[in-house]
Amino acid sequence: MTCVRAFQGAACAVLAMAAWGLPGSAAAQETVTLCFEHQDVKPWRTQQGGGLNFELLKLVEQRLNIHFDFQSVPWKRCLQQLQANAYDGAFAVSYKPDRRELGVFPGGATIDNSKRMHIDSYMLLKRKGSNVEWDGKTLRHLDGPVGFQLGYSVGDVLKKLEVETDEGSQRSDELVRKLIAGRLGAAALGGSDANNIMHGALGAQLDMLPLPLIEKPYFLILSHGMVARRPELAQRIWAAIEQARNSPAYKKRERAARDEAGR
Repeated sequence: MTCVRAFQGAACAVLAMAAWGLPGSAAAQETVTLCFEHQDVKPWRTQQGGGLNFELLKLVEQRLNIHFDFQSVPWKRCLQQLQANAYDGAFAVSYKPDRRELGVFPGGATIDNSKRMHIDSYMLLKRKGSNVEWDGKTLRHLDGPVGFQLGYSVGDVLKKLEVETDEGSQRSDELVRKLIAGRLGAAALGGSDANNIMHGALGAQLDMLPLPLIEKPYFLILSHGMVARRPELAQRIWAAIEQARNSPAYKKRERAARDEAGR
């Protein structure tokens, strides 16, 4: 590229970056529209765009010079609209086989866990004084169904345990209030949600069983339409997630957020 005198100095540099597609260029950024659950799941995300998931994705934006358009919607609708290609992607999504119909996980046919956004566990809560036990293989002394949130993948885990389930709650606080009221025998919540509940106003009425029900990686998954239209960008996004997650700056921030959540 030749730069004439009228565009010397900084202006010339900007034009050069635009021509080569380098970060900081004046060229229009690509926009990728992502949906996420309309609920606070600390420390990972809040409805207002706070939390570690957003910090990670903002690092990806900077690395790739793209723009993420974040849309907060109810979780089941988010996944349905992803399948309809109304959104380019959704986060944070744990893997189960039937979710391949909704979108594309990093790695395609062989899920690449190194491209995850984070790892979290599902924990079981019971009423204070309840005899419910979980030894990592069997749930014992249940006095009602195990509740979980609508559309959450932990439902498949519970069905394999052959216990009665209740999928009638959208929010974690709603689920826990049903448990306290005696309408559930136990409640399965994401580890972050469970920890927040136990440190909140309702925690005094509950016990958290010590062993996780299951531990899972969570991903940004992209729509089938997005991957078909922009396959190279899809791979760059997943690679940038791994790089950003492993960066010293993000690791430091993640440790601080986890410490804060555990207080």
